[in-house]
Amino acid sequence: MSARQPDLVVLSHLRWFFVFQRPQHLLTRFAKERRVFYFEEPVFDVDEPTLELKEGSANLWVATPHLPARYDESMRQRALSGLLDTLLVDHGVESFVLWYYTPMMLPFTRHLRPCAVVNDCMDELSMFHGAPPSLAHLETALMQCTDVMFTGGMSLYEAKRTKHRNLHAMPSSVDVAHFAQARTGRRDPEDQAHLPHPRLGFFGVLDERLDLALIEAVALARPQWQLVIVGPVVKISESSLPRLANIHYLGAKPYTDLPNYLSGWDVAMMPFAKNDATRYISPTKTPEFLAAGRPVVSTSITDVVRPYGEHGLVRIADTADAFVAAAESCLSLDRAAWLPKVDTFLNRTSWDATWARMRDQLDLAVQLKHTRTQASDSVAELAL
Repeated sequence: MSARQPDLVVLSHLRWFFVFQRPQHLLTRFAKERRVFYFEEPVFDVDEPTLELKEGSANLWVATPHLPARYDESMRQRALSGLLDTLLVDHGVESFVLWYYTPMMLPFTRHLRPCAVVNDCMDELSMFHGAPPSLAHLETALMQCTDVMFTGGMSLYEAKRTKHRNLHAMPSSVDVAHFAQARTGRRDPEDQAHLPHPRLGFFGVLDERLDLALIEAVALARPQWQLVIVGPVVKISESSLPRLANIHYLGAKPYTDLPNYLSGWDVAMMPFAKNDATRYISPTKTPEFLAAGRPVVSTSITDVVRPYGEHGLVRIADTADAFVAAAESCLSLDRAAWLPKVDTFLNRTSWDATWARMRDQLDLAVQLKHTRTQASDSVAELAL
């Protein structure tokens, strides 16, 4: 590991140990060449501010602030600033990049002097249910100090392409080898093994982005189909989930176990709602399902239609009748003819390649900022 590589200090609204997704794929790769400090949203469960530090992977530390619930916003910001400063001092962090996943952490990090600022925009957070009113304003402020900005999908890139001078589309990718294990006939997990076929499966966070009415309608239309849903329930009530004999909620599962569940599904489904929260999403599960060799039915999410629907790799359906018809088509699919098309497409993408492109842009941003700082210092000296 080169001593010249600045550390990464990551500010994120996502829990590291919750769901393995884009930040984990990228940052574990960065951690192979530099130190990474992942600073999460606070938990309000203590009498005095404290910072919990855990190892997330080799060379990567997860910092979780714990704050008193009685703190008002001003007190919270001061406490978070102090905890972060202490973390950097205790670990000898001097040369570092600030990497933001949320603009909500800008207020307590403005005083820091990083080598560069990265904004990795996964979602249009301001459109999510319960988004703070200040989020849009803070996003604008963050972009003003951002040196390089990435988006997790093409539709998000198109929505923001005029808002930042150094914006790059870096769609989320797939660990093909990991999910391709599902093609080899894995042992059916115990909580799924008793379910008859056909099985339609989904994994991911269960929140306002799912079309619960569509799930229920499909289950009602084909009571002989088993709908297997894997993932944690977030921001919605468990009581809002449709409860039918052929809908099975198996809860959150480790990333390492997902191929085992996929191996036992006949069709993968992505029943996303068409609302503000899904307008710009680019689901990482699309290429993951395909790498597992599962035919996929999805609602018409823009970043699924383009390119997966246009290439005939995913069937698109928005109504219950259309979704059922598309799933029936998947059940009779000639997989021997379909899979080579899938593999040809997936050969063009990988997390390694996406990470390498982002690393190159990051290194360039650090270099350019260093050059500008040197030039500014020289002008200041001449002025004296």
